[in-house]
Amino acid sequence: MKTARKGGRLKRGTASAAVALRQPPRVAPNVAPQFKINAALFMAATPSPPLARAMPVATRQHTDAPVLLLAHGAGAPMDSDFMEAIAQRIAARGMTVARFEFQYMAARRHGGVKRPPPRIEVLAGEYRAAVAAIRTLSPDAPLLIGGKSMGGRVASMIAGDLLGQRQISGCVCLGYPLHPPKKPASLRTAHLTGMTCPTLIAHGERDPLGTRTEFESLTRAGVMSAAIQFAWIRDGDHDLKPRAASGRSHADNLDAAADAVSAFVAQLATAHATTSAKRPKPRLQQ
Repeated sequence: MKTARKGGRLKRGTASAAVALRQPPRVAPNVAPQFKINAALFMAATPSPPLARAMPVATRQHTDAPVLLLAHGAGAPMDSDFMEAIAQRIAARGMTVARFEFQYMAARRHGGVKRPPPRIEVLAGEYRAAVAAIRTLSPDAPLLIGGKSMGGRVASMIAGDLLGQRQISGCVCLGYPLHPPKKPASLRTAHLTGMTCPTLIAHGERDPLGTRTEFESLTRAGVMSAAIQFAWIRDGDHDLKPRAASGRSHADNLDAAADAVSAFVAQLATAHATTSAKRPKPRLQQ
C-alpha cells in the first residue's frame, strides 16, 4: 500500500511512501540525508516527525531497470530545477533514478545554518552510506552512481572501490568541476588518472569550471583515465544551458545529456553480457 507522510503521520493511498533510514555517521540528531526515488514506489525521507517529509514520485516505475543514484551539487538540493529535469528525462529512458541529499544540505530544510559542504572525505562517507541504503531497497538491480558537479566528483572518488566490491557498474558525472571558479590551476584530477570504473562525464562545452578545451588538453597529456568517456553538451554552461545564439534550448541540452546517459548504460550492459558469454561454463561432474 502506498503511503505518504503528512503532518508527521503516514497517510495511506497517496503516490509515495516514506521509508525510515538509519542515520549515517556524523549526522546531527534528528537530521539525516534525504532520498527521493523516481520511477519507484517509494522514497526515503528523514526518519522522525516533525522533520520527516515526503515528496511526490515524478516518473513511471521501472521495476527491473538499472538504478542511477544521483547526488546534488554544492549549492542546490536534490529537488532543484536541474535535478528534477534531468532525473525525469533519464527515468523516461528506462532507468530508475534515486536522489539523495548530503547531511549539510538536508539540514537547511529544517532551518539549520546555511553551511558550506564539509570536507570531501565526509561527503564520501555519506555517499557510501547512501549506496548501502539503496542496495537494501533495490538489492539486485544494476547500480550506477553519480551526480551533478560536486555530487559527481564525490561519486567518482569512491567509484573504483565500489566497482571492485561489485556494488556498482559505472559512474555518471553531470558536469565535472575540474577546478574552482576562476582557479584553473587548482585541478581536481588526482584520482582521475587511475580511474578504473567506467565513467561518463556529460559536460557543457563552455563550463567555466572546466571547458572542453581544458579537458581535451588534459586527456592528451594522459591525465584522464581511458575508463572515462565524455559527452559534450553543445554550448552548455555548468547547468548545461546554451546561449540563445547557439540555436539550442536548455531542454535540448538536457535531452542530449539524458540520451548520453542512456547510451552509456546500454554500452555497459552490452559489455557485461559479452563478458559473461565468454566465461567458460563449469563442467558437470560425472
